[in-house]
Amino acid sequence: MDIQTWTFIIVGFTFAVYIGIAVWSRALTTSEFYIAGSSVSPLANGMATAADWMSAASFISMAGIIAFMGRDGAVYLMGWTGGYVLLALLLAPYLRKFGKFTVPDFVGDRYYSNTARLVAVACAIFISFTYVAGQMRGVGIVFSRFLNVDIYVGVGIGMVIVFIYAVMGGMRGITYTQVAQYCILIFAYMVPVIYISIIMTNNVIPQIGFGGTMADDSGVYLLDKLDQLHSELGFAAYTSGMRPTIDVFFITMALMVGTAGLPHVIIRFFTVPKVRDARMSAGYALLFIAILYTTAPAVAAFAKTNLIQTVHNVPYDEVPEWVGNWEQTGLIQYEDKNADGLIQLNADPAINELNVDRDIIVLANPEIGGLPNWVVGLVAAGGLAAALSTAAGLLLVISTAVSRDLVRRTFVPNIKEKHELMTARVAAGCAVFLAGYFGVNPPGFVAQTVAFAFGLAAASFFPAILMGIFYTRMNMQGAVSGMVAGIVFTAGYIIYFAILNPEINNSEHWLFGISPEGIGTLGMLLNTAVALTVSRFTPPPPEEIRELVQRIRIPKERNG
Repeated sequence: MDIQTWTFIIVGFTFAVYIGIAVWSRALTTSEFYIAGSSVSPLANGMATAADWMSAASFISMAGIIAFMGRDGAVYLMGWTGGYVLLALLLAPYLRKFGKFTVPDFVGDRYYSNTARLVAVACAIFISFTYVAGQMRGVGIVFSRFLNVDIYVGVGIGMVIVFIYAVMGGMRGITYTQVAQYCILIFAYMVPVIYISIIMTNNVIPQIGFGGTMADDSGVYLLDKLDQLHSELGFAAYTSGMRPTIDVFFITMALMVGTAGLPHVIIRFFTVPKVRDARMSAGYALLFIAILYTTAPAVAAFAKTNLIQTVHNVPYDEVPEWVGNWEQTGLIQYEDKNADGLIQLNADPAINELNVDRDIIVLANPEIGGLPNWVVGLVAAGGLAAALSTAAGLLLVISTAVSRDLVRRTFVPNIKEKHELMTARVAAGCAVFLAGYFGVNPPGFVAQTVAFAFGLAAASFFPAILMGIFYTRMNMQGAVSGMVAGIVFTAGYIIYFAILNPEINNSEHWLFGISPEGIGTLGMLLNTAVALTVSRFTPPPPEEIRELVQRIRIPKERNG
């Protein structure tokens, strides 16, 4: 069977599974809709958290960034992995012990103010929509290539699927759907890279093959081969770094603390029965995440080596079929600049004739490596699972922020439970359609768009949550001032360079040499400085709030 047929079969099967789970686990109460009734086992929650956190950026785009940027691309790998450790150690257990459904709920109660809650709601919605734009772009890329439909149609199909299981099932439906999505995405990620590792390095373990020698008996190490190919084409050696050191540090830090401030990840730790279970599920999730993240550098190296060897100096009329297939999507573009009929890859844009979108590297990897068609279809299903799982979690954050934090906790405190549940579903439905628009018109490629969301989370939520747990003197005035200052500064910087003036988006014009992807770290520092300063010149929080903070930090569970 051809690629499209296999893709229809595998993707259709996985979609049927998702919808079936949503029907089976339909949320009937607000507690089930928001936090799955706090009844999820640590193992299941660990798998769901891994799927929720490993978005289209992790599955589709991260290896592509590493393939094109070499060592510099590892900032995403280090930042996202380190960030999850930070979240598991510093925040998740304490927030679970606090017992609130959402981050705005925590901020509103910890800082004893509806103003603080409203600011947190605005931040959560802004961050979530920025993040979900990257997921919907990933959905559109997969559909446009493998199902041969327009990107608008692809995003529309993704919207319908997410609408069904997110709006119907709520957190309960999303959780068990994400367990299935994790199994699908990790199987789809590992099968082709194991296959290619055996072919290229005679090693069944990709992480070892990545540092091993080529299978052609030359004795040359894979990375040395890739460095040589890069140098021949005028690029910097693959294992060298070109980014300013300060930017590498700031991007890594922004991704780390941004992870710890992402509302759709934090809410997952409210779905387990006990604080101890929150710690256990964090450990399980880290294990499940590590499987993919330790494999991504190998995927990048294998794909980049095969790409160069497959197309460089090859007559355009003789290129493999996959090049033409991806050309139809617009994500590969060829221009014969010297009219010799050969494809030239080069670091000089005036010479380079083939532009490859970095977001296709993982999806095209099986085709580049010459793997069977069913593997190509499997990878397409995995990419959709990664994008849809995170999109659903983000949409739930948006709907919960509207129905619980805006409607119930602020404007209509006496709303009946069935009306609150209906409000949550309507808000989720509206969010799906808006997310679709951002999917068609994203502010950047998948991982870059997601990095923006992490920077916004770092600059807004992280200091407020961290100081809310560990600093009893932090008050409402300081927290609100810090969040506003942090997110306004960070969002303004990102919009200025990435959207309004992309032609000057380079290190010569950046503030202190910090890119828009890394500016969230500076926004976090600004947030912290403003919050601490304002809190010192305004009244301390009430005594009951200080006692509450002390109780949150007590490690022992008194009741179970």
